[in-house]
Amino acid sequence: MNYTELAQNIKQWGQELGFQKVGICDVDLSEHEAQLQRWLDAGHHGNMDWMARHGMMRARPAELHPGTVRVISVRMDYLPPQAQFAANLADPTQAYISRYSLGRDYHKLMRNQLKKLGQRIEQEVGAFGYRPFVDSAPILERPLAQKAGLGWTGKHSLILDKDKGSWFFLGELLIDLPLPVDEPQSNQCGKCTACITSCPTGAILSDGVVDARLCISYLTIEFDGVIPEELRSKMGNRIYGCDDCQLVCPWNREGDITEQDSFHRRPIFNDSNLIGLFTWDEAAFLKNMEGSAIRRIGHIQWLRNIAIALGNAPYQNKIYDALNARLGLNALLDVHIHWALEQQDNKKEVAVRNIKLERLVRIIEKGLPRDA
Repeated sequence: MNYTELAQNIKQWGQELGFQKVGICDVDLSEHEAQLQRWLDAGHHGNMDWMARHGMMRARPAELHPGTVRVISVRMDYLPPQAQFAANLADPTQAYISRYSLGRDYHKLMRNQLKKLGQRIEQEVGAFGYRPFVDSAPILERPLAQKAGLGWTGKHSLILDKDKGSWFFLGELLIDLPLPVDEPQSNQCGKCTACITSCPTGAILSDGVVDARLCISYLTIEFDGVIPEELRSKMGNRIYGCDDCQLVCPWNREGDITEQDSFHRRPIFNDSNLIGLFTWDEAAFLKNMEGSAIRRIGHIQWLRNIAIALGNAPYQNKIYDALNARLGLNALLDVHIHWALEQQDNKKEVAVRNIKLERLVRIIEKGLPRDA
């Protein structure tokens, strides 16, 4: 069998299936095991117990799928048109939702395409061992993507491509065919620290090391408990995920718009007013988020995240009313609503003082007595 020709064909088939880039690597991730163990020992994975449950299997693909000798790593772009990054973040009355989750959940779509790629290879070579993964198993997908030449690991721990930035999903097809491997890209972050200095909560501790417990994406998506009070004001209006480290990255200036209509912004998010989203009952949430990655966090966590954002918004009577209307629905939610109400109370007091001060200044300017 001509494995070099087969590898070239696989990359072409992958692109025909909607993957923007396809690379191939071996399964040796031993150099990452010590770093992974240090990260876990430090508790940087938070309450994501599944990250530690399988030990070093995450760095040993051949244990995950016996017989594996190569990994086909793929990239699929997700940046939607009219992403409205600055507009959403700049308006504290609007919800900021991570760009990867504005459309349909990517897991099933990518896994189906990877399965089709395996079937296409099978048509060419006959029966062989393969298994597709898209965030569905304990596997170090980013080191694999780096080995396969899809990019390098940026200081924010995401994979960066010198031509396309980081607005893409990753997936893997584990195979038992000894294909030729690709060359990794060299790290080109240089002295840039934009992602580190822009992180709202300081979650990027050092190059490639992120403490999930401080990360807004973890807090709003993976963490289902009481968010530490000292982090709430730093979350701003980010109710699902956070893209700040990607937004400031110079390599993302050239990111391509996705070719997948499924990743385009849902019409329901054309109006992302926080109060409007906070009024959804559970039935509305489940209906509106059908087929979305957001659906898995559940209605209460959705409301928890929005309550924090409402607490961070400028004072409005209707925000105060909306928060009060949700009290008593859930004990965990109440903790965050009470905090948000306290923030609104504080902002109301400041607003009243400012109005009085402005009135006093106008009176003085007119030369009128202060009791006028």
